[in-house]
Amino acid sequence: MLVKEIGISKRACFYSIMLFFIHEVQSYSELSAESYGIIYSFKDGNSKAIYLSDQDGRSPVRIVKATSSDGYPAVSPSKDKVTFYGKYDNFKTWSIHTVDITGRNLKRLTRKKYVWDSAPAWSLDGMTIAFAREYENKEGVWQEEIWLMNADGSEQRQIKNLAGRAPEFMPDGRLLYQSKASPSQISIASLDGGEVIQLTQDDTDNMSPQISPDGTKIAYLSNRDGNQEVYVMDIDGTNNKRLTQNDIQEWDPSWSPDGTKVYFASENVYGFYDVFSVNVDGTSIKRILQNSSQPTVVPGLDQEALKKLMNTKERQ
Repeated sequence: MLVKEIGISKRACFYSIMLFFIHEVQSYSELSAESYGIIYSFKDGNSKAIYLSDQDGRSPVRIVKATSSDGYPAVSPSKDKVTFYGKYDNFKTWSIHTVDITGRNLKRLTRKKYVWDSAPAWSLDGMTIAFAREYENKEGVWQEEIWLMNADGSEQRQIKNLAGRAPEFMPDGRLLYQSKASPSQISIASLDGGEVIQLTQDDTDNMSPQISPDGTKIAYLSNRDGNQEVYVMDIDGTNNKRLTQNDIQEWDPSWSPDGTKVYFASENVYGFYDVFSVNVDGTSIKRILQNSSQPTVVPGLDQEALKKLMNTKERQ
């Protein structure tokens, strides 16, 4: 009845629907895995979930929503798994998880109550996950510890000689991290916590170090100029360069696969964050994701994995 009233035949309406359906199928089939290079935490309603997107922020797809606040995603060297944190007990317990890049086989790895486990990072062989643990001890002193565990969650052990957060494996197997706050400094240490090399030497907070794909530079945050901004420096701590010039705080730096850009999150007017990219020389700042944070790259996503993700999206 409605079709006749608007002057379109049933047959024409049918063909229009079929053409639309074919277009949608083609758009999925033509998606390239190579273009899906960013994984991040997205504000999904009143909670946060882990999403995957192309570098222009189009056609995002949800990987997993495990808790009400999922974040800090990192992709394994084999590109088939993601580790991330989620929150429990009214946000008082933070736990590390793994999940397949297709969104399947979710596993909670850490379960200690009332501690904050965050910022997981994979070793280059994919066998070990490093993470930060924070909590208040019996004396009321805030603790910042760095832990290691096997990729399946077994053999969880603290690196006793290190205090800090944001661990990151370097190509030579050492750990890049930020020391305990007030002020925090960027340092490198061996896996047993020895041979510490401090790269920043000032009385301000230097945080969230991320090593470039070629292992020659470090992106990090610092408030040395009065506001928390994104910086880069050489691997030996020299040639520091400020990339952002804002009056709001920046967070979560990470590198593009080719090392020419740094991604970061910046506070927006809606009480959350947007993700931006900036060239390593500080030029061409561009917003790529809205209501998102904690971006990291996915180098070389498998085409079959993308198809499985899209199939999951269609079923949701």
